[in-house]
Amino acid sequence: MIQQAGGNLCCLFSPQHGFYAEKQANMRESSNAWSEIWGVPIFSLYGKSRQPTAEMLNQIDVLLVDLQDVGTRVYTFGTTVGLCLEAACRLGIKVVILDRPNPIGGKWLEGNLVQAQYRSFVGRYPLPMRHGLTLAEMARFVVGELHLDCDLEVVALEGWSRDALFPDCSLPWVFPSPNMPCWETALLYPGMVLLEGTNISEGRGTTLPFQMFGAPFIDQQSLWQCMERHDLEGALLRPVCFEPVFDKWQGELCYGFQIHVTDHRRLRPYRLGLSLLQALLQTHPEHFSWLPPPYEYETEKLPIDILIGSRELRELLESGTDIRELETGWADELKAYEERLDSYLLYHDGSL
Repeated sequence: MIQQAGGNLCCLFSPQHGFYAEKQANMRESSNAWSEIWGVPIFSLYGKSRQPTAEMLNQIDVLLVDLQDVGTRVYTFGTTVGLCLEAACRLGIKVVILDRPNPIGGKWLEGNLVQAQYRSFVGRYPLPMRHGLTLAEMARFVVGELHLDCDLEVVALEGWSRDALFPDCSLPWVFPSPNMPCWETALLYPGMVLLEGTNISEGRGTTLPFQMFGAPFIDQQSLWQCMERHDLEGALLRPVCFEPVFDKWQGELCYGFQIHVTDHRRLRPYRLGLSLLQALLQTHPEHFSWLPPPYEYETEKLPIDILIGSRELRELLESGTDIRELETGWADELKAYEERLDSYLLYHDGSL
């Protein structure tokens, strides 16, 4: 790797989950380290500092970014790249991004844009939950929307189409974090990540994170019947029981469901996640709860509010407002976002 870099590799940077994708989520920090293999320091951008400092960046001429994102706003790689761009811009450091496919496609957009007062490390920029961008396109979006005077160069993908899902790319899936073991996890993530803001296990501590959910108090029959009233387009729920070996409900028998995706292109994971939250509110009001902060360095706002990006939307869920009505409510802002994207897109094939 040093040879390929011309022998001028000065340091490495690691995002959330660590340089080797070994760390669990939610403030499981990495420390700065030393790479014995390459003989350079590894600076953590998910620890004492979440943005490269001037001291770090003054060691380099070019910051090279090579990360596999998962296409969801709350996955923090996008925030970290944005913070790197902001810091590099201040110091006149060039940034080069080796682009990678959006594994859940560039054609499908879902969700409300995060409100300014609910921006956080899991939503620093005005994006919907399923944003439809590759990491390089997101970088161009950040540079453009923040009006950064940044020297940004992109090494673009060859042959990628906006309507391609990860299996269409004929590439091996290299997991970017411990609980993202396969691309189908990434497909469900825009909705199932919302469970991180609740007392329901999202499957951490099992072999199927984000593909399975449950808790000791869930009445599977009543939840099933409630979910049947929602539009589960592209997915089926199968009753399961499991015991997480870590995280929520560690060592306790949980009753819940495994999500089987029946149509990857019809599935709307954010809609599925919101429908599940509403069903849990309606069927288990005495046991279901929102988790309190802290969450991803936010110490005051509810985790669910920064995940969704809106307190108002959470309150509408609680009031029983129909999910399709919620989608209608953010349709105009999502359309405006889609129109703004045109100048930032690298891959134009008429799909977006």
